Amino acid sequence: MTFEGRLDTLASLQVAKDMEVLYDCEDHDIILDCTALEYISSSGLRLFLDLLKKATVKGSHTIIVGLSKDLYEVFDEVGFISLFDIR
Repeated sequence: MTFEGRLDTLASLQVAKDMEVLYDCEDHDIILDCTALEYISSSGLRLFLDLLKKATVKGSHTIIVGLSKDLYEVFDEVGFISLFDIR
């Protein structure tokens, strides 16, 4: 899945619906491409964490690619660096 622009509270409502298809993936790599993502709010972070939990139970591996320096720092501050495979 590719993310662009701002993943704020308002955008999270639609993104949550778009991500539902990923919840059913079993034994697959799920790649979240954040190359064009400029901002992520706590609502967006919660979506990533929910996906990670559901994917792990189904044997899938969640990979985040393309984090900018600023977003990497956000992920680091909230402890996501140790949870996700970030490349």
